[in-house]
Amino acid sequence: MLSVIVFLPLVAALVLMVPTVPDRVARWTWVAVATVDVALVAVVWANFEQPAEGQLAFSERFQWIPGVGSSYYIGVDGLSLPLVAMTAVIYLACAVYSLRAEDRPRIQAALFLFLQTVSLGLFVAADLILFFVFFDLSIVGMYFVIAGWGHGNAARSALKFFLYTFLGSLALLLGFIGLYVSADTPTFDMVELTRMMPLQDNPLVGGLVLAAILVGLAVKTPTFPFHTWLPPAHTDAPAIGSAVLAGVLLKMGTYGFVRIAMPMLPDAWRDWAWVIVIVGIVSVLYGALVGLGQRNLKRMIAYTSVNHMGYVVLGVGVAGLVAASSDAARRVAVAGAEFQMVSHGLITAALFLLVGVLRDRAGSYDLDGYGGLAAPAPRFATLFAIGAFASLGLPGFSGFIAEFQIFSGAIATAPITAVALLGILITAGMFLWAIQRLLAGKTRGGSLGFRDLSRGEFWAPASLLILSVVIGVLPRIVLDVVDPATTVLTELVGR
Repeated sequence: MLSVIVFLPLVAALVLMVPTVPDRVARWTWVAVATVDVALVAVVWANFEQPAEGQLAFSERFQWIPGVGSSYYIGVDGLSLPLVAMTAVIYLACAVYSLRAEDRPRIQAALFLFLQTVSLGLFVAADLILFFVFFDLSIVGMYFVIAGWGHGNAARSALKFFLYTFLGSLALLLGFIGLYVSADTPTFDMVELTRMMPLQDNPLVGGLVLAAILVGLAVKTPTFPFHTWLPPAHTDAPAIGSAVLAGVLLKMGTYGFVRIAMPMLPDAWRDWAWVIVIVGIVSVLYGALVGLGQRNLKRMIAYTSVNHMGYVVLGVGVAGLVAASSDAARRVAVAGAEFQMVSHGLITAALFLLVGVLRDRAGSYDLDGYGGLAAPAPRFATLFAIGAFASLGLPGFSGFIAEFQIFSGAIATAPITAVALLGILITAGMFLWAIQRLLAGKTRGGSLGFRDLSRGEFWAPASLLILSVVIGVLPRIVLDVVDPATTVLTELVGR
């Protein structure tokens, strides 16, 4: 089942590479394949049973590179399944949003279907080499998205994105090799490496290997100070490119924390915990403050990703402060971090899809060039206001559940982390200011003659925001899957 979910989009992408495929057929093929993938993920979710410790559900395995102990090994658990579901839903939303695309729609659909396979493959990978292959291919795919369909200084932004994240992937590979050579029986099997916990009795080398892995993942996340590629990449990327980059690709970094760094190197994670917590706090405050100073709306939302990913880093960092608090507090923080990955993906992808409409209609993201947009575009105004309130963590949305858990666990463990609460206040001010400048007041500038959202442009972000409300009101839909896995993870780090 998982192999079908992962590789069905790739098969469709290869079919769409045939030049004779009509553009209309290509658009609807993308929607149809993405819909099938969502349905298959729903079947997996409905039949999911929490696997025993050290096992994965729906696992598939066969030898791939036997000489180095690498295999095609995939499976899911409570850490990966929510991200697989989120990924499938976001790609479907992008497919619906692009139904009216006119710029090489066949090639664009094929490229995003390729990216969908890469994204899903990474979240189900249970072998480090397989994980790394998907990790690197995501960089290549997004480079072509930004360079081929971007605007502004797209070529430069795409190159900066590629160089930064590729260098980060080299550091990640170095860390993976360190894990491989340090294992009692050299292997890239992620489940087996978690069981063995290599370098447990070698703090110096364990710290160096963790540092390499953290740098590689931090660039992808991105956290301060490895974030500088993100704002230009988002600003110059097409709307669906930004939605996938923020909603899915950034989670590859934070997922690596909980899947690789924490369980395989728990001693080193505890040793570095305060550094990780401080990086999380700085990212939260820096992303909010710099976002507040932006006049470019898309760039502003890009900085909220630095802020929101900072919450995730804070939550997973707290898990290493074993001596500071109870297992329960640390477990709540990690569950909140996992929930935040899903929440941020849904909400920020929706916001980027909406902001993309501004450039399509008026050619600019500049807040000073708009005003009173609520009058000519009430559907756009409604969805943008909902997305903004969701992003700032208003109760009733998924962001509130995530941030409440992160701060409940973090403050109980280390009260100094309460300083990061300022990030929520600053983010609220930032979005309220943007709503006031963009939607309220007299209609002027780019808002004059602004055409409201089409059906595809409306339902793509609306569906993501509806899901944010659903899991914000009924969080157990996700937490019943996440909590058992985060309990096991917290116990591994605390041993």
